[in-house]
Amino acid sequence: MRVHHLNCGTMRLPGARLVCHVLAVETGGGLLLVDTGFGTADIAEPARRTGAMRHVVRPAFDPRETALHQIRELGFRAEDVTHIVATHFDLDHIGGLADFPEAQVHVTAAEARGALSPATLLERGRYRRTQLSHRPRLVRHEPTGERWRGFAAARQLTSVDDGVVLVSMPGHTRGHAAVAVDAGGYWVLHCGDTFYHPGTLDGTSPVPWSLRVQERLAAHDIRELRSSQARVAALRAAGTEELMVVCSHDPALFEAARARAATGGR
Repeated sequence: MRVHHLNCGTMRLPGARLVCHVLAVETGGGLLLVDTGFGTADIAEPARRTGAMRHVVRPAFDPRETALHQIRELGFRAEDVTHIVATHFDLDHIGGLADFPEAQVHVTAAEARGALSPATLLERGRYRRTQLSHRPRLVRHEPTGERWRGFAAARQLTSVDDGVVLVSMPGHTRGHAAVAVDAGGYWVLHCGDTFYHPGTLDGTSPVPWSLRVQERLAAHDIRELRSSQARVAALRAAGTEELMVVCSHDPALFEAARARAATGGR
């Protein structure tokens, strides 16, 4: 499968520039998106769609950064997006769902419960029901019973493509997941918001204080998050060339992924 790396939402915290790293994957059954970043409706109605959080993360709200605009630049139509896999339902990850109303939206069952029936104060504040008002075609998955690279709870999404795996990675949200995609010769593991900065994994690169604060405030379960981070760190430290670990918001990892894709994975 050919993988395109898109920035679907530049954001800024004090001392940190962020991206919304979205994968656009060419499969035999159409185009797959992993997350969507911000969409056209968010840009048209930022207050209603994103609320007060827009003052914290300060999105650019640039129409050229929407997934819809960028896939058109690649020669695709909105109708070509047949599947979307969401790492989780935070507002900067699903704002573009409404731009692809016919796509099936794959998510863990736990994340769907958290977004649609929030049980905690944090859940009630983080999810924006307006971004789901178009009633997306949700496909809920229980990622249990399968293993992927040492992760005990995974689910191969064969209805999407044999080379797409949903990997349970809770902590940031109740049902947060990573998505592994076979890019041909190597795998891309999109870890969503399991970590914001590679320094969280390697313990050497300095992590901006604003990202450390944001990580702690946004964590549904900080102990689960630390456990997920430890497993990703061990996987990344193994240093295999057959696996590229990325996250949603680090611009350096995003640029490295784009550069590797441009060379055919070498």
